[in-house]
This record gives sequence, structure tokens and C-alpha cells, in this order.
Amino acid sequence: MKFTLNKPVIYVARDLERTFGLPIVTKGYYIISNYTAFANSLVKGCKNVLLIKSDHLLDTRELLNHPMAINFINGINDAHILVFKNTAQIEKICLEHDWTLLNPSAELASRVEEKISQVKWLGELKKNLPPFQIKIAKDVKWSGKSFILQFNRAHTGSGTIFVENEKQLKEIQAKFPLREVRVTKYITGPMFTNNNVVVGKKVLCGNINYQITGLKPFTNLPFATIGNDWALPNKILSAKQKKEYLAMAQAIGHKLARDGWKGLFGIDVILEEKTGKLYLIEINARQPASTSFESQLQQFTDKLGLATFTAHISALLGEKVVGKLIVIKSGAQITQKVTDVKKNISLSRMLYKINDLKTKKIQIFIYENDKLESDWVRMQSISGLVNSHNNLNKLGHELKNFSESILNN
Repeated sequence: MKFTLNKPVIYVARDLERTFGLPIVTKGYYIISNYTAFANSLVKGCKNVLLIKSDHLLDTRELLNHPMAINFINGINDAHILVFKNTAQIEKICLEHDWTLLNPSAELASRVEEKISQVKWLGELKKNLPPFQIKIAKDVKWSGKSFILQFNRAHTGSGTIFVENEKQLKEIQAKFPLREVRVTKYITGPMFTNNNVVVGKKVLCGNINYQITGLKPFTNLPFATIGNDWALPNKILSAKQKKEYLAMAQAIGHKLARDGWKGLFGIDVILEEKTGKLYLIEINARQPASTSFESQLQQFTDKLGLATFTAHISALLGEKVVGKLIVIKSGAQITQKVTDVKKNISLSRMLYKINDLKTKKIQIFIYENDKLESDWVRMQSISGLVNSHNNLNKLGHELKNFSESILNN
């Protein structure tokens, strides 16, 4: 069923791909993002899309402050602003311009996401976390066993450290002696995530997907999320485990709803290999990065129901949302991050390799990022990419070979 917006929504995003949860031709849908040659080729002159040229890629705050964006927004009557991740600075800009910001409170999002404040916010739901302690870094003792150390703020694995020996711990303590940290038992096993939508007092639970994590050459960080596979959970999770996972998502969603949350949130859950027990690892109080592609996969199906991004926008607008999220059982994406071995290669040479992948129905997004471990090339498939935990299938290896070829120029 074709979706239309009853109120104009302007999605302001650093990366254009984040906005593709709805077709860009959707009536009432507007986009502001950065101009790149690749982004421009995707929008093909759509008048509802503003791509801003600059000497560097602008973040969401900088885009909102840009004169072209201000004129664009002010030219649309009763515009509602949507961003990927809300911040206090973004809230201030929207307040100054008297713009309606749809995203929930940045303060609440931070409280839910950050590793120390999250424990207090969870309350009795902290029972879902692996065994942990909160300490000042200098007071952490080496017990002879490896553990996970996390600072309060983290992003795609960069604030999470796998401590393997006493020397490593002492180096951290020397650098951040008074910083509060969460020390967690190291759990081994596959990681899963899903996208959920809070609609009033209801929680719509999305499709569980396997989280592709830490594989080289896609990243150099062992805990960095680099992709999602919606096919694998059906092979390795039992019916009981799926039920337990969704009960956890429901409980967290209802707690968010009581605090006034609307729209998307995600949870990351690990399956302990030895015991089969599920543990909560992370809460993403925002639109998770996999939402856009999941919504596209849902739109490709013939089933009745809601695409995740559609439900998200409807919930934020306070509209009545009827039905469940569309079930998908296949599809995957994987992202090559900017690593220290990235070469300066021409876009034309990359496009030659990319066109070969397109014959295999692989959708490609190129990001013009330079910061280490930021997104460089995102590859999306309607088929799965992994056979089992940490093992790519034939198509996954083809994408790995593609990544190695562009990294080695």
C-alpha cells in the first residue's frame, strides 16, 4: 500500500542513505543532506531533496544551520524536522527557528544509551545485563580473567575495550584513572539486534537480525558493528530464544513509553554459546542504522503490514498506527569502514568494480568519509551473507574480495 504523509516531514541527515526508509518520491517527504557525486546520482534532481555543497561533509547540526537549509525549511508550511540522532544542540537550533522537531528528548536518549546512566534507568531490567560492576578506573583489579571495559559513552564499538591482560588494564588506568567505567563479564557468542517502534503505549517489535561484528578487512575494531543478516537468526535461534528476545525488547519498549518515548529504538543482545542464555548488551535510543534497509526489504514483499520506518514516522507524528511490522526472513548488508590501509582510489575505478556487483543484485552506497572507522562503502543484498557465526557464505566472500580489492587499489 502506498504511504503518504499527512504533514510535511523534512529529514536532515549527514548521510543520504539514512533517509531511504521511505521512497524519496513519497508525497510530503523532504530531505536535506550533503552533496556528493554519488548522492546526486541517487536523487536524480528530485525537487524535494536539497543536497548542500561544502568543503567538508556537514554534520546534522551544521546542515540545519546552513542558510540554504534554513531557506528550504522556512519555504515549507508546517514543516516537521526529523534527524537520525537527536542532540541538545539540534534541539536548540530548532527552538531558535521555531521549527517542530519530531525526535524524542536528547536528554532521555543519552540517559538510556550511556553505559553508566543506563544501569540506573533500567532498574529491575538490569537483570538482563551480563554480570557487571561500576567502578572508578583506578580501582579495577586484574583477576586473571579477560573482561569488557566500557566508558560511559560509546559508538559502534569504539568505547568498548576487551581487556586481556594486566598490562593493558594498567595502561588504561594511567590514561583515565578517575573515569567511571562499567566492567562486564566477557560473554562469547553471536550478537543479535532488532528495530522496534514505540507507538503510544504499544511496542511493535521488528525482525531479529544477526549482527556482523569485527570482521576484517571491513574494520579493525573487534567490537565494531559492520552489518546485519536477517536470514541467520532463523537457523540458530530456537523458538524459545526468539520469544525471550522479544519479551526483553517489549519490556524495554514499555519502559521507554512510560518516559514519553516515541518511535524507533534498537537493542543488541548476545547469545552465550555455553549456556544458550541471552544477555542485553546495548540499547540504541534512536533510529538504528539498519532501519533504512530493513524498511526497503519490507517494501519489496507482498505482505500486508507496516514497514519499520513508516511506523516510526507515524508514531512521531502522533498518528494512529494499526497493524504489525512486516516479517522478513532474508536480506543482509555489510559495510567497509575507513581503515588505516585505505588508499586514495578514483571513483571511476570503484564504479567499474561496483557495476560488476550490481549484476548480482548488490546495492551499493559510497560515503565520502575520511575519519577512521567511519562508513566508506555499504553493500546490501536481498540474500543472506553468512553461513554461521563469524563465517561468511559464498556471496559474503565475494563482497570481502571486493573490499580487499579496493583497499589494495
